[in-house]
Amino acid sequence: MVDHMKNDSEAPMTPCNQYGVLGQRQSSLGTKTVREAPAEEDSINASLLLRAGFIRKHMAGTYSFLPLGMRVLMKIEQIIREEMNAIGGQEILMPALQPADPWQRTGRWDKMDDILFKLTGAGERELTLGPTHEEIVTPLIGGFIDSHRDLPVSVFQIQTKFRNEPRAKSAWLPFASA
Repeated sequence: MVDHMKNDSEAPMTPCNQYGVLGQRQSSLGTKTVREAPAEEDSINASLLLRAGFIRKHMAGTYSFLPLGMRVLMKIEQIIREEMNAIGGQEILMPALQPADPWQRTGRWDKMDDILFKLTGAGERELTLGPTHEEIVTPLIGGFIDSHRDLPVSVFQIQTKFRNEPRAKSAWLPFASA
């Protein structure tokens, strides 16, 4: 297990501490806290994060991470990376924009129709914004496996997922797909 309780002064150079967010007082940040969460906010998670100045809401399920929220998000990502690396995981980054073909081959293009953001690209090519990456990672990594001696393989990614849900199920979840 990796020690995640490091002093922030020992933090690696990241966009947050690179621009002076670490060690700043709340009053010196360009963002502010609010006394009351918006009345239409049902989620306790989102209400607390909004009030504390970690995020700002654009619409249901869509938020901007403010400096404090970005700092927390990056710390969570750092912990996930350290833990995954410690067990031999290898980080990859797969495209958020995915072709319809792998989804059609698994039968989930129509099955998951209610949550897929479907769009048409150049040349009338059907595409989706990735709600998950099983359809992409399986053939990707499978292409590198020739025999049982190539196993096990453990890959992960940290990336935004896109789900066309009528109501977001959670205000904020960092996604690591393993």
